[in-house]
Amino acid sequence: MVEHVLIYLLIINVVTFFVYGDDKARARRGAYRISEATLLFLALIGGSIGAYLGIHFFHHKTRHKKFTIGVPIIFLLQIVAGFMIWQNR
Repeated sequence: MVEHVLIYLLIINVVTFFVYGDDKARARRGAYRISEATLLFLALIGGSIGAYLGIHFFHHKTRHKKFTIGVPIIFLLQIVAGFMIWQNR
């Protein structure tokens, strides 16, 4: 079970990282963008580390507080939830 969760987290974080990069590339080209709701949703469903790394690596959404503050808060809440689940197993 733990292995499945770790594999999921690895995959969702890699996908999230590349989605943030893709959205940055789209922004530079003036192409149709990925919605902010989708970007934040990816962080919320486990991709918060990938989102954080994508924000900083691609210098994307660095002026938006919902990303620069929201993504780390999501990560901290995920850590707390994971710890609580781990303690109650």
